[in-house]
Amino acid sequence: MVKLLKDESLVSQWQKFFEEYCKSDIENVALEYPEKRSLYVDYWDIDKADPKLAELLLNQPYKALYNAEEALKNIDAASENKLQLHFRVTNIPDTNKILIRKIRANHLGKLAAIEGLVKKRTEVRPKLQVGSFQCQKCGAVVRIEQDEDILKEPSECFEDQGGCGRVSSFKLLANLSSFIDSQKIEIQENPEGLRGGAQPERIGVYLEDDLVGEIAPGDRVIVNGILHSMQRRRGTFRLTSFDKTMEAISIESQELAFEEIDVTPEDEQEIITVSKDPDLYIKMRESFSPTIFGLNVEKEAMILQLFGGLAKEMPDGTRIRGDIHALFVGDPGTAKSQMLTYMSKLAPRSVYASGKASTAAGLTAAAVRDEFAEGHWTLEAGALVLADMGVACIDEIDKMEETDRSAIHQAMEQQEISVAKAGINATLKSRCAVLAAANPKLGRFDEFLPIHEQINMPPALISRFDLIFSIIDKPNRTKDTDLATHILLTHKAGEVSEQISKLKKSKHTKKEQESLMKIVMPTFTPEFFRKYVAYAKRNIFPVMNDNALEMLKNYYVDFRNSSEESVTFTPRQLEAFVRLAEASAKMRLSQEVTEEDAKRAIYIVDQYLRRVGMDRETGKFDIDIIATGISHSQHDRMRIIMDIIQRLCNEAKDGNALRGDIVRESEIEGLESSKVEDALDRLKRNGQIYEPVHGKYKIANL
Repeated sequence: MVKLLKDESLVSQWQKFFEEYCKSDIENVALEYPEKRSLYVDYWDIDKADPKLAELLLNQPYKALYNAEEALKNIDAASENKLQLHFRVTNIPDTNKILIRKIRANHLGKLAAIEGLVKKRTEVRPKLQVGSFQCQKCGAVVRIEQDEDILKEPSECFEDQGGCGRVSSFKLLANLSSFIDSQKIEIQENPEGLRGGAQPERIGVYLEDDLVGEIAPGDRVIVNGILHSMQRRRGTFRLTSFDKTMEAISIESQELAFEEIDVTPEDEQEIITVSKDPDLYIKMRESFSPTIFGLNVEKEAMILQLFGGLAKEMPDGTRIRGDIHALFVGDPGTAKSQMLTYMSKLAPRSVYASGKASTAAGLTAAAVRDEFAEGHWTLEAGALVLADMGVACIDEIDKMEETDRSAIHQAMEQQEISVAKAGINATLKSRCAVLAAANPKLGRFDEFLPIHEQINMPPALISRFDLIFSIIDKPNRTKDTDLATHILLTHKAGEVSEQISKLKKSKHTKKEQESLMKIVMPTFTPEFFRKYVAYAKRNIFPVMNDNALEMLKNYYVDFRNSSEESVTFTPRQLEAFVRLAEASAKMRLSQEVTEEDAKRAIYIVDQYLRRVGMDRETGKFDIDIIATGISHSQHDRMRIIMDIIQRLCNEAKDGNALRGDIVRESEIEGLESSKVEDALDRLKRNGQIYEPVHGKYKIANL
């Protein structure tokens, strides 16, 4: 193999290129050796210096790379210290960027770049490079270079290596053999590039030496490497069909989701003009899912979620998230799923998942055992990891698996997912905004019940959301008329459009079609909307001015102290204000968060608290309803009842408190009997009291 690849004229060409263009880079790598063992060169630098060399690299990569690494050994900085450096090429031309599903037989053996997300990875394993084998007849040690996956053993003891020349059996000497680190990863097509119900295709990629260990599941990467085939086997039989795989030369990480969207100078000019429109917020709202009628506050919140706040890295290593999490809880048929679907199509790097349908890796991540790692455990990324730097749209979040429920807390606040299973300890990034929808247990949302009793989610998880909206379907003649008109006209517009496109002779005209379509025509197209958000995310980093800061501070302090008894607000809500205000400034393309942005944030949070954070008994805001599932007034009532039960148990001969006595004593304390009955049932359900005999109670810790 080496004899076939070696070409002295090529070595001298590469040597000339390195000495002219890369001398300082090689010296820098030599200084950091062995931590750094690779020289990275941009393809276009090679093309500029020697186009023929660049062409050879694309069409005969094995030959070009082998001779380039031979030439590196002759460069002064490397030859003095006998350094073994790798030559790695980045920024391969677009003509050689291939979609995984478009890889064909004619691409094999060529240099290519594939883009996708890392779905799985194996652990780092040592791979045999040169095997040392001891002859069992004469004891001589012969060396064989390994260039395939299957171990290559000598058939006879080589005389040119001091052996006896006879056919013999051999023993592998691991301590005299040379090994290299290797790892296998699986790359999957990016979900946003898929059509309809197309299944994402995957390809296995082999990494070696200093490329290993740097990539985690969920990372978006461009892998530059050589495509080749690998023979399939069925037991001991070798098949004629082969698997396609890739040998990586270099890996480029894709950090920012919105960098993928191309914004031309003309687009930029249009974006800046639109940002100065006084009706910008109204037009943005009208452009977001125009087929859905109403839900203005919810739509505005989702648009702000799309822009997001600023993620901040603190000097002590703490990261404050900028992503806004929102939850919709509501009656059936209120377009919750439709809004989630629309968001998943609009936002780049978004993943749509259903809590009920998510299995295996689920919403977070899982350790799985399969053929990919030859029966070993590998990490597989779930929806929140795949949506890193995007939006995770989770429908029916209340029906998710118990294992996901515990992991999702960390995913939402710290924006990381820790996996500790089957000897794998890993932390994956999940820097995404979560947009979730849940259905009430009883079918319809009840304004008078605490939210955690209506959906199958613990209060600790519900409180992680910055915004929670209850969507209630109440009969109202005016609203119902408007909604029915909108839905029916939308359908009619669709019918006319279909008839005109499918029939040659239609009695409906194009003018009539345009007139009907106005009702569902967005002011800004989804493409422009996406470019606008991308531009804002790349270029706008707003800072709060003193007035906005003062307004948020005063609102927070006044609101918290408006009630002596209950906690109306927590610092988590204050952070939600900041994120929403930053997103509002980003929408205007303003580098400053003003009072106008602070007012918008206050309005949206106020709307959310009025719906789900109000104690219906007292008519006051109480964040405990969301954070703990029990309002402050209920907590006080339960504490009084617990004291009464304790006293009655101490006084009774059998040590039990009768239900009738508890209700009577509670009424003396000024509590309503119906609320006492409810509180007793809740205490029993929570395990704080128990019923040793029917109608008699005891405190559980006695």
